Amino acid sequence: MKKNAIPVAVVGASGYAGAELTRLLHEHPGTELSFVCGNSRAGEAISSVLPSFAGTLAQEVTRFDADAIADACLAVFCALPHGASAPIVAQLRAEGIVVFDLSADFRLEDAGVYQRWYGEHGAPALFGSGVYGLPELHRESIRTAELVAVPGCYPTASTLALAPLISGGLVDTHGIIVDAKSGVSGAGRTARPNTHLPECSEGLRAYKVGGTHRHTPEIEQNLSRLAGEEVKILFTPHLVPMTRGILATSYAIAKEGVTVAQCITAARALYEGSPSVVVSEESGACPDTLWARGTNRAFVSYALDERTGRVVAQCAIDNLVKGAAGQAVQCFNLRFGFDEGEGLRALARWP
Repeated sequence: MKKNAIPVAVVGASGYAGAELTRLLHEHPGTELSFVCGNSRAGEAISSVLPSFAGTLAQEVTRFDADAIADACLAVFCALPHGASAPIVAQLRAEGIVVFDLSADFRLEDAGVYQRWYGEHGAPALFGSGVYGLPELHRESIRTAELVAVPGCYPTASTLALAPLISGGLVDTHGIIVDAKSGVSGAGRTARPNTHLPECSEGLRAYKVGGTHRHTPEIEQNLSRLAGEEVKILFTPHLVPMTRGILATSYAIAKEGVTVAQCITAARALYEGSPSVVVSEESGACPDTLWARGTNRAFVSYALDERTGRVVAQCAIDNLVKGAAGQAVQCFNLRFGFDEGEGLRALARWP
């Protein structure tokens, strides 16, 4: 047992984000894993569900039980798919437990927008009650939140790159393009034909084109908040034959006279004090997802194409860490008074 540790639970631990949560929380000096829940694998040893835990955790995976969790835990990390998460979160909140939800169920502010992209909400009475969990932009709100809606992976990378430009008034809010690439783990642990190794290895393809990806309204919501007006983007995601990582390359029309040095300065000011965001001081630097692999770090850079007048804003993250589990732990640290980077300062292995 860790001294003075906060008892926590992970719901949905058998998925990739849940496994990453379990790893980070097991290693966090201020948390004690009281429950690791996964209904489909209940009764099995953690080491059989998550083989990397062999010899470290002797617990069994259990079925979700809100009453039992409420008796033992102060916080719960919910790593279930959208739709499935909301009813579980509602049960936990009824018990007064602080919840960090990794699904899309509480990220959007407009119920009509949610319905259009995701369908009926599983806990309409709770809709809109979550605090959006991007610490670099909502740090103070997270400190007192009872429900934190942890951002999606694509919105995290896209927003971190574009936020300094939008909030600093350095670019036009019209005509923004986000071109992003993600590793296959972003599709989850369940095997599908289009994520099966022989069908995605040695190839590269876009998917959900023409403004149809469900992260589109989340990115637009983030940028609209910063701009103080409605922002529409063209967002195209791509599947890359690697396990982890997201690289978001965004394009925005620079305001007259804007320089790349101003973009870098704005980003450094916005992210000052963040334990996660690293802003390159070199114009035209190109972040690599390998720099962030397995870490909660986000590498941001800027370039200016003077021929077209467009700023090129890039951000590289690990989709399972800063894009999911690590960001949830970062929010937990803020909410429970830990140093924001506690348990998250590991560097990527190189090479």
